[in-house]
Amino acid sequence: MHKFLFVVFSLLLFAAAAMAQGKVDTKWHCPKPAAEHKFNVGDMPDHTYSILQGTCNGTSSGKDFVEKTGDYTEFQETWKASMSGHGRFNVTMDNGDKVYYTYETSGPTDITKPVSNKWTIHSGTGKHKGVKGSGTCSGKNNADGSSDWHCTGTYSMGK
Repeated sequence: MHKFLFVVFSLLLFAAAAMAQGKVDTKWHCPKPAAEHKFNVGDMPDHTYSILQGTCNGTSSGKDFVEKTGDYTEFQETWKASMSGHGRFNVTMDNGDKVYYTYETSGPTDITKPVSNKWTIHSGTGKHKGVKGSGTCSGKNNADGSSDWHCTGTYSMGK
């Protein structure tokens, strides 16, 4: 009897864990940053630091993890033909909860070439309290200063 209860309990635990995990699949459009401060480092030509802030709108999102809007703050370093940066992305979900991301991005300064980032979900509010996750985004910069991203990954709901 104890083995039977152990097996049943294990199956229920596995099912609950499987239900608490999901996929992130969101497409974002980010208009030109609302604020951008660029500083020449001065040690060599074409070496700059920038701080950017802006918003993004979810243009499509998975049915179980519906992201609507996001606000970002990013620190960026540009040197010659490459760019790298890191930032915070604070997302508002369809139900009003918040989900908080950090990310690291890299790519060329040539806007005709793709850029990418790696992200991590650190926390959330409301029903998303305790959420954790990770994934990647691929993106492109547009001539008008906007950008478009496709982000995928996984998340799990904590306690």
